[in-house]
Amino acid sequence: MDEKTGLQFEYFSSVRQRSVEWLWYPYIPYGKLTILQGDPGEGKSTFMLAIAALLTTGQCMPDGTPASEPQQVIYQTAEDNISDAVKPRLIRAGADCGRVAYIVDDEATLTLEDSRIEEVIRQTGARLFILDPLQAYLSQDTDMMLAGRMRQQLKRLADIASKYSCAIVIIGHMNKASSEKTLYRGLGSIDIAAIARSVLMITRDKDYSDIRYMIPVKSSLVPKGKAVAFRFDKDKGLTWLPGSAVKPQ
Repeated sequence: MDEKTGLQFEYFSSVRQRSVEWLWYPYIPYGKLTILQGDPGEGKSTFMLAIAALLTTGQCMPDGTPASEPQQVIYQTAEDNISDAVKPRLIRAGADCGRVAYIVDDEATLTLEDSRIEEVIRQTGARLFILDPLQAYLSQDTDMMLAGRMRQQLKRLADIASKYSCAIVIIGHMNKASSEKTLYRGLGSIDIAAIARSVLMITRDKDYSDIRYMIPVKSSLVPKGKAVAFRFDKDKGLTWLPGSAVKPQ
């Protein structure tokens, strides 16, 4: 520290280098923010619950990526009832419900800046925290188009992810505007996607309405992975499909 000015700085020679850990390479990194976006009804929540189920039971990821030991997960949703919608989906996906927690926010609405997010990750040791959807957890004074305010809140989440080596996945709806760059179709400021290290998108097949693809839109840490295909049925849930390397046209 410079005693005269109070300036603090360090040289990169003092930084201990480390490798990025992955929940699912190259899509969802531990210790970082990931955004999963898509149009309403495309199966975003069901997709993430299926990933959560694999993680809680120690199974391989859909493309065969080797599994680790079963992990704790937090799934926070503002759109579906936990008893008649979320739990049935978890059971249908084969999740260990004893490893999936949620924050009870009946009396005090949860926001991105809420200290309970860090506390529940600390107490449970969760390696995956899913927030569904982003729009439901904004403070009343927050406008998604205000870059500085959104970056401030998401930076706090990113710091928590890094501190506890927890993958934080934020689900978000997309706007209706057509754009050649799908990264710009996410609702709100582009800073929302900018601060995330991975942005994934769910889209449906043009010929088969029950088939969906998870497509990497942005990958800041490693080269983009291949599209992952699955069949989505609102009643029967999700089925992973082989040939995930084939991207929709």
